[in-house]
Amino acid sequence: MEEQYLIVEKQDRIGKIRLNRPRVLNALNSALIGELADVMEEMDRDDQIRVILLMGSEKAFAAGADIQELAESSPVDFVMKQFFADWERIRKIQKPIIAAVSGYALGGGCELAMCADLIVASETARFGQPEINLGVIPGAGGTQRLTRAVGKARAMEMILTGKPITAREALEAGLVNRVVPADQLEEEALALAKEIAGKPPIAVRLAKQSVLKAMDLPLEHGLHFEQNSFYLLFSSQDQQEGMQAFIEKRKPNFQGK
Repeated sequence: MEEQYLIVEKQDRIGKIRLNRPRVLNALNSALIGELADVMEEMDRDDQIRVILLMGSEKAFAAGADIQELAESSPVDFVMKQFFADWERIRKIQKPIIAAVSGYALGGGCELAMCADLIVASETARFGQPEINLGVIPGAGGTQRLTRAVGKARAMEMILTGKPITAREALEAGLVNRVVPADQLEEEALALAKEIAGKPPIAVRLAKQSVLKAMDLPLEHGLHFEQNSFYLLFSSQDQQEGMQAFIEKRKPNFQGK
């Protein structure tokens, strides 16, 4: 029987994706990442979905890459199979992604969580890049995104020692947005997703792009992107609705137009 890598559902304009390889603590193999990229791209095109919520199990968001698959691969395999192409597809998703992390988020699991725009962590969450213990380094963005999130000193220690950090340490370092009790994780993450889903979708998309540009571009170029996005939003019906609702002291009804 073929393994079902993902459990997918829609709820109140939220696209919910749950990783589903419990026997191996949601280890990330190529098939799972490819399927995840497919589902996320489909949700990105779906006008009924405004936010994507990515979850694992209580024990593990994802404990790492599938080491058996990696151990059997050669450099030529990686090149010919375009090993990280599906990760790039996930990186290009335009709608906001929230990761709800409980338990282990190690190696590729930590890298996948960092592909999200916001991270809600349970008190049991552990984030780490232990690849050094296997004779390699992170390859799906760990050295880059972790350094941007927590700074050089903390990232260097985590990557060179392979030691994970707790949810509270991740919060203090700026890696996650909030830490909640394990039994409240999905509820809290879903509440955050619903709050963002109630905002104007076009503005949300451009706001996400603008923040991400701030990570990559010099200030002058980032400001130019921000200003052009600001101008563009004045051609949207949502801008007219939002400002008119403010003037009329009522709740806006954003349609994503």
